[in-house]
Amino acid sequence: YIQVAQLGRALTADGFYVATGGGPGAMEAANLGAWMAPHPPEALDQALSVLAGASAFEPVGEWLDTAFEVRARWPQAEPGLGSSLGVPTWHYGHEPPNVFATEIAKYFANSIREDGLLAIALAGVIFAPGSAGTIQEVFQDAAQNHYESFGKVSPMVFLDIEYWTSVKPIYPVLQYLAADKPYGDVLTAFDDIEPIVDFLTAQR
Repeated sequence: YIQVAQLGRALTADGFYVATGGGPGAMEAANLGAWMAPHPPEALDQALSVLAGASAFEPVGEWLDTAFEVRARWPQAEPGLGSSLGVPTWHYGHEPPNVFATEIAKYFANSIREDGLLAIALAGVIFAPGSAGTIQEVFQDAAQNHYESFGKVSPMVFLDIEYWTSVKPIYPVLQYLAADKPYGDVLTAFDDIEPIVDFLTAQR
C-alpha cells in the first residue's frame, strides 16, 4: 500500500493522470498518492500514519472516517491539483469506493469498466500484486496491445518481480506472447517506483 501510494504521488507530480478501479487497497493507495502530490513529501507519510488506524475497509465507517480526516487535514490547494480518476463498479458490493479519487465514474458491468479503464490508459498500466480481477485485467490489456485495438501499444509495467514471475507467474507468459509484437518493447517489471516513473516518462 505504501509503495503504491508513493508511486501515485510520483506519477502525478511528473504530470501523469492516475486512474484506478476506485476501490480499496492498491486502488485507494494510488488515488491517495495523487491526492497528496501537491503537498510536501512528509505529508504523505503523515497521511499514511492516519490511515493505518483503519487499515481494513471493514468496518466501513472507521475506514471512511480516517480517509475523510486525511482529506480535511490535507485538502486540495485548488481544483485540479492532485486530481485522479476512480471507476468502481456495482458488481463488487463488498468493495466500497475510496474517497481520494476526485473524479468518479460508475459502471454496472465489471468487464466494461475494466475494458474502459484499460482503453484510456495509453500512457501505460501498472499492475500491482493482485488476485483474479487483476490477472483478468492483465490479459485484457494484453489483448488490446496484441491487436493494437486503439492504434498504438501502451506500456505494461509489473510491480514486484518475484510476485509476477514466481508467486503468480503471469509475466513470463506475457513475455512469450509479446516476443514478436510491438508491445514486447514496452513490457517490463520493477521492484522500485523510481525506475517505473523513469520508464513511463521515457515512453511519452
